Amino acid sequence: TVNDGDNGHDLSGGWYDAGDNVKFNLPMTYSTWVLGWGMLKFKDGYKCANQIQAACDMIKWPLDYFLKCWIPSEQTLYVQVGDGYADHGFWGRPENMHMGRPAYKVNSGCHGAD
Repeated sequence: TVNDGDNGHDLSGGWYDAGDNVKFNLPMTYSTWVLGWGMLKFKDGYKCANQIQAACDMIKWPLDYFLKCWIPSEQTLYVQVGDGYADHGFWGRPENMHMGRPAYKVNSGCHGAD
């Protein structure tokens, strides 16, 4: 799963959801937003704990992944990587997961929902 992609398009990075190896962009965006909001709201605490750089690095990881998910020239957004059913059948670290990992996307021909 550390080398996720779709037809040569790099989708590595990001965070896994709920203790398995599926990447769902909706909860990942919320988690990223909450971390960013917390940094803004409690900046003094992060500063006192000398954790501003660590927090910035932590937020940068999913943001870099989201940039990979968006293909502006095709108006395509990848929204999920992995199959929940297959992933739940595997108990191990992502580096040892070598099954097929479908990537789901939305575009003008395949709309998403709220």
